[in-house]
Amino acid sequence: MTHVVTDACVRCKYTDCVDVCPGDCFREGPQFLVIDPDECIDCAVCVPECPVDAIHAEENVPEGIRAFIELNARLAPQWAPITRRKQPLADAELWRDRSAKLAGLPL
Repeated sequence: MTHVVTDACVRCKYTDCVDVCPGDCFREGPQFLVIDPDECIDCAVCVPECPVDAIHAEENVPEGIRAFIELNARLAPQWAPITRRKQPLADAELWRDRSAKLAGLPL
């Protein structure tokens, strides 16, 4: 099994998780991060680092957002690795507590 970045990361892109990842599994897109399932070693050290609880073990992804399992797997090969923490998106605090944030984003 692997870990999955879900909806809470979209339009926020907090990168606290990236600093602790021993496998450099995170990939960066314009609006959020994903985890490369082929690289993830399932260590879970990234989970408590996420300030918006966006990272879940694959088997624990909530029912309403399970599409993120496939989305992480599909986007990871297309996006560049991110290995260092960066500032979140400028309006991250506005989006932090919203849900269904993928609407209108080109994927």
